[in-house]
Amino acid sequence: MTRPVPLPGPRSSSGPEPATAPAPGSGPAPVPGPRSGAGPLPGFAITSHLLRALASTEPGAEGARLIRDIRRSKRLVLLRAVLDAAPGGPDGETGRHWALLEEAERRAPGAVRDVLHYPATGTWAEETLRRLHEPHGPAPDLAHLGALAAAAALRAGLDFKLTLRPLHGRLVLPTLGLLRPARPGPVTLTQRSWDPADPAVLALHTLPGGGVALDDLDPYRALGHPVSVRPARRLTPKGHKRWDIQWTGALTLLERYDSTRAHEVGELLRTLVPLAGGARSTGATLPAAAGSVLVRGQTPPALAATLVHEVQHGKLTALADILTLHTADRTPCYWAPWRADPRPLEGLLHGAYAHLALAGYWQRAALYGARGAWARHARSRSQLAAVLPVLQGARELTVTGREFIAGMTAAERAMDDLPPPGDQHATARRAIDHERRAWCADHPELAAFAAT
Repeated sequence: MTRPVPLPGPRSSSGPEPATAPAPGSGPAPVPGPRSGAGPLPGFAITSHLLRALASTEPGAEGARLIRDIRRSKRLVLLRAVLDAAPGGPDGETGRHWALLEEAERRAPGAVRDVLHYPATGTWAEETLRRLHEPHGPAPDLAHLGALAAAAALRAGLDFKLTLRPLHGRLVLPTLGLLRPARPGPVTLTQRSWDPADPAVLALHTLPGGGVALDDLDPYRALGHPVSVRPARRLTPKGHKRWDIQWTGALTLLERYDSTRAHEVGELLRTLVPLAGGARSTGATLPAAAGSVLVRGQTPPALAATLVHEVQHGKLTALADILTLHTADRTPCYWAPWRADPRPLEGLLHGAYAHLALAGYWQRAALYGARGAWARHARSRSQLAAVLPVLQGARELTVTGREFIAGMTAAERAMDDLPPPGDQHATARRAIDHERRAWCADHPELAAFAAT
């Protein structure tokens, strides 16, 4: 486990301590500024061996530790930027809220870490920073920092008093849940304000096992999602029970078929955000909400595969914050066998990375006798094999990016050691090739981006 990093004080000249990967020998990787615009991340040293291991998607303790350290460092840099941009200084409301967080950290650093690194805190911080730098747009929600401070103080057991104003009759306390005050107007919180037995309290639902929460409360849980990915409203107790069953079943299957991926889900996932009925997507990952997956209700086998798939998106997003894998823009021009619409190089890389993990997961599931797993493995691997040559030939890849794609290719080829029975792989490849030709016929101007 990494040691807790002290909170940066408001407007101090010193930033958070750099988190470094414990992999000496290669020198620091290139460090671009995070997409949030909060400034550069501290240096990370990544060996060629670790880069290849991460490219394979196979879980490992060193890789998981690096992903957590990157997320943690980026979040602190982002919070530093919010504090520096917020008006009022240390004596203003933002400064007072941060002072309460610092006091809570002295009492219970783990509790404060949980609050600040909660996935929805990242979407709030990125949106707040964006609004602080766009003075003619919507006002930044700096009051939400008070909710973070109150949640941290409550969890730390502090003797405190803090007055906050609920929004639409609800006061959300990240990692805890929400309060529904009986009367409108500001609410003064103390150490006795959170009682799960109080009818005014709606506690955040924790999924079986205790490590992952089902977040259907936080207003920032899905901020920035596309129209096709809409979060569900607060679920009923029956809805929570259904999710408990689906989650337990999915973890049971992951443990049975691929225990290392089950462990990775537990290490890197913090919240599930249920999607509303009718959502076209089975799952999605928001870059700002590190450790969260937006997911539609589904059967345990499908949920297990969705978790494997989405966790890879989260890993690659973290790596992209410290490694420049390519210099391509966002022009959608590539064929992706898992999508009907053209994709930018970044989207193609993300999809290939997730399907590499899926191909490995279904192969292991098939070896344990899971029904239909060989067919799913053959299709995922055929989709992957169709786009890896395209990725290898992309001129915009950096040296690091080429090594990363080489690691992915080596992992895909290693699956030859345990091929599907019969001609399932050949059948799947013929089907994918037919789909490629059909896509090229529909997009003749982009046929060069689908060449094998």
